[in-house]
Amino acid sequence: MTMHLVRGMSTINSKKRKVNRTPGWQKAQEKHEAWLRSRGVHPDQLKNKKKEVVHAKSITPPKNNRSIKTSDVICAPCPKKQPNVYSGDYIVGIATMHKSNLVPVGKGQDPEELAKMRR
Repeated sequence: MTMHLVRGMSTINSKKRKVNRTPGWQKAQEKHEAWLRSRGVHPDQLKNKKKEVVHAKSITPPKNNRSIKTSDVICAPCPKKQPNVYSGDYIVGIATMHKSNLVPVGKGQDPEELAKMRR
C-alpha cells in the first residue's frame, strides 16, 4: 500500500524551519507598525475598537424608467449573419487526407494524390 497525502497538503514533512531574517528586518518591522498605528489599523488598536454592524439599505429602482435592464425585458432579435462565400477561382474543391483531415485542392493539384498521402 502506498502513502497518500491529505487533500490540500503538498508534503508530509511537518518540521518547522528557522526563519532567516535580514539585518534591517527589525527596523523595517517597527516602521511598518508605526505606519499601521498612524492609520488606526494596528492589531492592538483593532482589539479595543467596538465592532459596528452596518446593514445595507435596499435600493428600489424608479417605476417608469425603462433604461434599467431587467430580466422581464426581451431584446430585439439579431439579423442573420451573412455566410462566408469564397469568390476566388484558385481552389477547386476539398480533398480528404489521413484520418478525415480536410485539405483544399487548388488548380493543377490531383485530389487522388492527396488522398493517398500518409501522415
